[in-house]
Amino acid sequence: MTTTTALILLGLGLALVAGLGAYALTLWKEVRRREAFRRDELRRAHDNCLENLELVASALLQRQVDITEGAWRCKTLLDILDPGLVERAEFRAFGEVHRRTRHLHTHSARQALSPKERFREDRERLAVEDELGEAVLEAADAALTFRRDWPGSLH
Repeated sequence: MTTTTALILLGLGLALVAGLGAYALTLWKEVRRREAFRRDELRRAHDNCLENLELVASALLQRQVDITEGAWRCKTLLDILDPGLVERAEFRAFGEVHRRTRHLHTHSARQALSPKERFREDRERLAVEDELGEAVLEAADAALTFRRDWPGSLH
């Protein structure tokens, strides 16, 4: 192999390595951009959940929403933030109301029930609310404290 051929091959090799390096750098920057976007989306989703949690918990404490509906909504929002939150002692009432009422019909399925069946389900729901209502209100108060203390919270 001549020196000229070797230099040409060396130049092509260096150009190829430089091109691949530039491509790798572009890919690395894209991964960083996407990770930042994902973190920002997650932060916004958590902020939205926390804001909604505050609204629902406040509505519960002001008796503007039924105990069952408020407990379900709070449980769902806490599950979105972290599925383990509902297992905390201060939030267990939300999970307990959900567990004991999740079989009850809602929306159009409720409308399809006979009046007798609706009345039976209403009695069952009200019994759960009577039993767990105070615990749910305490959990709503704890949710407001939790929202205030959440890392990065503006409140």
